[in-house]
Amino acid sequence: MKSIYDQLCIDIAKSVTTSYSTSFSAGIFLLHRTLRSPIYSIYGFVRLADEIVDSFHGFDKPYLLQKFRSDTFEAIEQGISLNPVLHAFQEVVNRYEIHHELISCFLDSMDMDLAPVTYDLQNFEQYILGSAEVVGLMCLKVFVDGDAATYNSLKEPAQALGAAFQKVNFLRDLKADYEHLGRSYFPGIDVDNLTLEDKQAIEHSIAEDFAKAEEGIKRLPRTARLGVSTAYIYYLKLFKKIRSTSAEQILQRRIRIPNYRKLTLLPRAYFHSTFSH
Repeated sequence: MKSIYDQLCIDIAKSVTTSYSTSFSAGIFLLHRTLRSPIYSIYGFVRLADEIVDSFHGFDKPYLLQKFRSDTFEAIEQGISLNPVLHAFQEVVNRYEIHHELISCFLDSMDMDLAPVTYDLQNFEQYILGSAEVVGLMCLKVFVDGDAATYNSLKEPAQALGAAFQKVNFLRDLKADYEHLGRSYFPGIDVDNLTLEDKQAIEHSIAEDFAKAEEGIKRLPRTARLGVSTAYIYYLKLFKKIRSTSAEQILQRRIRIPNYRKLTLLPRAYFHSTFSH
């Protein structure tokens, strides 16, 4: 029965999510049960593309990413795929009418990771749009379940939240991205000589994104608010820890929140989602 295959594909997308991200897994678990499978499916799709460009060293990455792109749109058109993650993703795309432009924009940003790039402001903003903001919009499509007015009113905050998450990741992974992948995303920043002023300028931009995002979280449907608040609180905590870390230390070690500390953030996320609107 096809329903068995459908469920298997969702289970695999969930397994991809839990294997790669404890923070996003916790946030998804705290969504309403009807939202969890679609968001697992979106994350599974995004994660596979990330792995092609970040981890598949020694393989033909341009070929693999191009094949992944063509397989994705074929799955969406046909309504089925033998790739379980793509099968789960196409079901979400077709059910929630996720715009194909969002998917193309995301994959275009993955293309940018195939070779070292010196980012100026224009291509940095383009990369953030494709790698993070459109992912937030895909999730928003699920959260509002077809309510176009709510979707349009929350687009900007959803994009800001995605941008905040991505910039925090960039700042946290500054050393690893530069040394191991040859990437330096922030325009005008000399990673070898990161100054306090450089770091503060990046942090100011992130703080602005978090402020815009918080206003949108307050207006999310209740079914989505706790899960999104959990991810927001976690990343805000990580951001504050990075902010209190010197520029020199940022280049020496990866800042993280231990798993036991993540659990202590749950009551704050509940309060944020329940009483801040």
